[in-house]
Amino acid sequence: MNQQVEKLYRIAQQKERRIIGLMSGTSLDGLDIALCRIGNSGEETTLFLDNFTTIPYDTTFRQHIREIFAKRHIDQQLLCGLHAYIGKTHGELINQALEQWNISSSDVDLIASHGQTVYHAPQRLTGETILPNSTLQIGDGDHIAHITGIITLSDFRQKHVAAGGEGAPLAAYGDFLLFSSETENRFLLNIGGISNFTFLPKKESELKAYATDLGPGNTMMNQFSFEQFGLEMDENAQIAEKGTVHIALLEALLTAPFLHADFPKTTGPELFNLAYLRKAQSVSNTSSIAPENVLATLNKFAAQAIVDGIIRASKDLEDVHIYVSGGGVYNPLLMKNIRDAFPSISVSSFSSLGLNPDAKEACLFALLANETVAGSPQHVQQIKDSPGVCMGKISLPY
Repeated sequence: MNQQVEKLYRIAQQKERRIIGLMSGTSLDGLDIALCRIGNSGEETTLFLDNFTTIPYDTTFRQHIREIFAKRHIDQQLLCGLHAYIGKTHGELINQALEQWNISSSDVDLIASHGQTVYHAPQRLTGETILPNSTLQIGDGDHIAHITGIITLSDFRQKHVAAGGEGAPLAAYGDFLLFSSETENRFLLNIGGISNFTFLPKKESELKAYATDLGPGNTMMNQFSFEQFGLEMDENAQIAEKGTVHIALLEALLTAPFLHADFPKTTGPELFNLAYLRKAQSVSNTSSIAPENVLATLNKFAAQAIVDGIIRASKDLEDVHIYVSGGGVYNPLLMKNIRDAFPSISVSSFSSLGLNPDAKEACLFALLANETVAGSPQHVQQIKDSPGVCMGKISLPY
């Protein structure tokens, strides 16, 4: 038997596994690296976050990704090269983190790599009837495994698509196993580039858990900030706070059919981008309004898409609590716009559930790897409209 396959077999039989989860989002700020201790599987899963860091990307890395990100027409040679380049870079950043933590690679059982999303194309977005749902995350797992010497699971979203899903959001799988409550109906709201939530009904409820995208989170604000001010983001909403929401533009932004489609659903910057903004400005005759007013309106738009979605999903429910993670939790204006819409519902940071909100997504991919190696598809069959599958391709180091 191949020694690495034998090692994987032993790892699967352990009571606890040390797994590094990786997350690289559409904001392109850096690589989230979470070293987790995960015990058991299914509803018996336990997860402890031992170490976490975010290592920022350099300008060159961001520029390369932006050349192909969410674009229909790209340089295929660049795409091909970036698949290897991102895998190599992520492997090197993992080694850097392990050195900082004074941890040997031999003490880590597995790596779970999300990769870098460069295009998301569900049929609801493309309008295609021949081509199936598809999504593409690059950053080759073989490079990560070879550079680190650690068995690596990657490309998780493809199994979800193959089994009839849209490849996102995958958070429902980990959220369901770790954070379901006896006493609360929970909305685990993540505000990244795109906003999404996982709905976790009370355990005795007849309702089913599910995850869904809602609309733009930070992506349009970030794109506009970069275009107008050369900034990666409107940090602390400093610019948006100086602006005024333009109602006509807001109403035009809120007309996308996606926003009114049934749950669950997925989307991406392929829809919510600067071209979408320009079209809304043209329709509302607001193309010449001040940039700070545009940012204030985009902030309100992101909040309103979230608020409208949760109001629809929480209708007739009691004991509702919203827990927020993702970069949007640090945008004070965005959080104010959300909280103001829910005067009778508690809106808290995800940290109140005992996990660093910045590390959440990376941890959940570590959990997905744990389920693939030591779990079962049956553990997640109670999630509405999500295929009960284990996900991730396995790359051996040698």
